[in-house]
Amino acid sequence: MLLWGGLSITHAQTKALVGGTLIDGFGGTPIHNSVIIIKNERIVAVGHQGNLPVPEEAEIISTEGMSVLPGLWDMHVHLMINGHADYAHWDTAYLDRLGDVIMPSSAHQLLRAGVTSARDLGAPLKESIEVRDRINNGEIPGPTMYMSGPFIQHQPYPGTEAFRWGVSGVTDARSKVRELAEAGVDCIKLIDQDQMTIEEVKAVVDEAHKHGLTVVAHSHRPEEIRRGLIAGVDCFEHTGLSSAPQYPDDVMEMIKERTAQMNLGPLYWTPTVEGLYNYEYKRDNPEELDNDCWHLDLPDDIIADIEQSIRYPGRLPYFQLTPSRRPTLERKVKQLLDAGVVLLVGTDSGIPTKFHCQSTWHELDVWVNEFGIDPMYAIKGATYWPARVMGVEQDYGTISEGKYADIIAVKGDVLRYINILGDVDMVIKHGKRVK
Repeated sequence: MLLWGGLSITHAQTKALVGGTLIDGFGGTPIHNSVIIIKNERIVAVGHQGNLPVPEEAEIISTEGMSVLPGLWDMHVHLMINGHADYAHWDTAYLDRLGDVIMPSSAHQLLRAGVTSARDLGAPLKESIEVRDRINNGEIPGPTMYMSGPFIQHQPYPGTEAFRWGVSGVTDARSKVRELAEAGVDCIKLIDQDQMTIEEVKAVVDEAHKHGLTVVAHSHRPEEIRRGLIAGVDCFEHTGLSSAPQYPDDVMEMIKERTAQMNLGPLYWTPTVEGLYNYEYKRDNPEELDNDCWHLDLPDDIIADIEQSIRYPGRLPYFQLTPSRRPTLERKVKQLLDAGVVLLVGTDSGIPTKFHCQSTWHELDVWVNEFGIDPMYAIKGATYWPARVMGVEQDYGTISEGKYADIIAVKGDVLRYINILGDVDMVIKHGKRVK
């Protein structure tokens, strides 16, 4: 046994998960009485109890009565924040504690929630790379992280210069992207691209693609979407347009034109709806804020500061327009689905009142139980498709031979009751059981 972050991790070379209902991530019919053979970090065989014998030397882990599925991805997290309601305070008070305390805490919370891979979209460059690499080196627990580092935008907001980089002109845009690429980021994050020239936006996207990096862009305003589509952005974030009831017709036509081009691959979109959708419920039923899962690895002074900031959830400026925005969310998501966009599960985890230990399953719950999205589609949006967009589908995203053994299991039928993912029973990452 090895103790890692307070968890006991078994190092048996061969493991067999036996008896559960396997949802492998490809979207097909689940496999009942499944058998998954793991050797070291990888999956070596997948079948069921009628056609796949268990090796004699294997450590047998029963998954009877459980749904077994790939470790979840959350495609929009912010490790540098953790539910605090006052960004201006947080961004200055804790800047020097991001790398050694706050970001590792957030990562550990995600992992405990069954998130074995995640895309972080906005944080200081040095800390982003260091935390990702420490996780990959086994020094701290967390998902396999894909980091954008600082936002790229026309001009950083006052006080955010540590994690927002402004660009001025095409040459500067290319230079900033090259700097991020050479530092080792995994993607590029664009915001406020409607305030940049179209030449600058194109330069950012082109330079990123030259370095093999996807470009992720905000979609809060129609012109952000238009310019992103013209420039060839790979993935849009959020279900924006404030309280407008739907996307404009010309934007939808542009989206449909893009999704019709098979040679370009899918157009991806991370709608991040649950933080807005659930706000009024949480405001009126704040008991969930008392769940101490988000305290994990945080010192008492930071916990107290967060608690104080969200003491009156109904007063938070961040959410005052939300009652007008909430009714528009389902319509916009359905517009995107109807246009052929591939939706990804992401949460904006870390925004006010939203904690890394809760956000991902909340997003899945809203998709399925509120918007009526097929649960298998939702699960693919948190497993198969994220691995594809990040270009790591050869190693992640499904439970199949040769992939890393990133696997979660939960008691019950997740296709019937998606919200049971709020209490994942088992988490395996790279073949090691971490929960």
